[in-house]
Formats: sequence, C-alpha cells, structure tokens
Amino acid sequence: MQTLTRPTFKDYVVLTKPRIIELLLVTTVPTMIFAAQGIPDLNIAVATLVGGALAAAGANVLNCFVDSDIDALMPRTAHRASANGSISRRTTLIFGLSLSLLSIVILETFTNLIAALLAAGAIIFYVGVYSLLLKRRTRQNIVWGGIAGCFPVLIGWSAVTGSLSWEPLALFMIVFFWTPPHYWPLSIKYKDQYALANVPMLPVVASNTEVTTAIIRYSWVMVLTSLTLIGSLGFIYAIASSIAGLWFISLTYKLRNVQELDDEFERMAMRVFHASITYLSVIFLAVGVASLIP
Repeated sequence: MQTLTRPTFKDYVVLTKPRIIELLLVTTVPTMIFAAQGIPDLNIAVATLVGGALAAAGANVLNCFVDSDIDALMPRTAHRASANGSISRRTTLIFGLSLSLLSIVILETFTNLIAALLAAGAIIFYVGVYSLLLKRRTRQNIVWGGIAGCFPVLIGWSAVTGSLSWEPLALFMIVFFWTPPHYWPLSIKYKDQYALANVPMLPVVASNTEVTTAIIRYSWVMVLTSLTLIGSLGFIYAIASSIAGLWFISLTYKLRNVQELDDEFERMAMRVFHASITYLSVIFLAVGVASLIP
C-alpha cells in the first residue's frame, strides 16, 4: 500500500496550473492597454490581474477535482496531489471554490460587475461544460472547451471600459481559433496517455492526416481573424500579425509533411505547440505596443 506524503505548498500551486495562468495574463495585459488606448488605471489593472489569475486558478483546481480519476492514469498528470490522493477530493473542491469565489469578489469590488460576471461565466464554462460534459464525450472537446480560455480578453476590456465592443470580441475569436492548433499538437505527443484514460482528443480518434488538416484550417482562420484588427491598431500590428501568422502556418504545413514519420511527427508537433505560444505572445505584444503609439 502506497504511503502518501503530506501535501506541500507546491502541491497546491501545481493544482492551479500556473503555466496556463501565465498564458491567460499574457492576453489580459495588452487587452487592457488596448481598451485604455494607453496605460490603464493601475488599481484597476492590478485588481483585474489578481482577480483573473484567481479565477483561472480556481477553475483549474476544480478541473483537477473533476479529472482526478483520469489524471491518475496518465503519467503527465499522475503527480498532481489531487490524482495521487495526497490532497483529498474534499479539500481540492473547497480550495477550487474558495479561489473562484475570491476572484469574483475582487473583480466586482475593485473593477465592475460585468468583469465579475464574465469571470464567473468562464469558471462555470470550463468546469461545467468542458470538464464535466465535453472532455470525455467528444472529439471536439478542446474546440468548445477552449472558449473558457478566451474570457480573459473580455474581462480585461470590460474592467477598463465597463462595456464590451467588437474589438475584444475579435480578440476573443483569435484565442478561440488559436486553441485547437495549440492543444492538438500537444495531444499528439500524449496520444497514448489520453487513449489510456479514454479521453477522445482528436489525435486519439482521428488519423494523422485528419488532425494536421484540422490544425492547418484553424490556423488559417486564426490568422485571418487577427487581421481584422489592423484598421484599429495600425501599421506595427499589421506587420507583426502578418509575419507571425505566415511563420506559424508554415510550421503547420511542415507538420503535415512529416505525418508518416512517427518520431519526427511527434517532435514537429511539439515544435508547433511551442510556436503557438510564441505566436499568441507576439500578437498580443503587438496589440499592446500599437495601442501605446499614437
């Protein structure tokens, strides 16, 4: 019988999936600059970042609560304290709900009700729709489940302006179409683990040709969607978004070209995965820089 060690502070941090939180904040800060057309109010910016980070952390912890059984089956997630039992399911649930509630209180108190409601909606969607309904039932799980990751741009914009407009919706759609080309390559690497846990990620249930074709299609739509903001953001954004988009799309075609070579296919998939993070960072950096320049 396995002897469980007492959970550490790091164990609780791991449940929040800090790398995902970092990525969400990368999209929030430039969005607030875009909304303010300059440096946003510092108090609002800090409250939005803290509240948004706590919302993402709470949702991630609740996801660990829901997925503790399948996480225990996959080596890449079996180390999580919620999966190996060193943090009980009850404690995981309380931890996730506490972070979620605190995030909503902070956003409602220091920004506005719209931002708080959007954060609540993101948490509910990620846990209720993706984790409970979609993840184990459909190959389109990450497509629709990824909507939760699009909410930070709406939260950031509404926190600054108190409203929404077409610009944050365009940013929302960029992240929406970015999510499959970001996550499916990672799923290629861990395909066997997802299959072991009976999670129907697209690479588990579809051929390499179908997967790479889907990645290419979503990438094209993502890049074309990013170009709709050129009129609002100008020359610097136009150059950055065009170059970054063509570079990323070229990598997706390289992925398709090596789909018959198992080891090379997996290596190229991870290259596309990391490149997707670079792409999103460049796009939102360009959003922020362009918004600071008259």
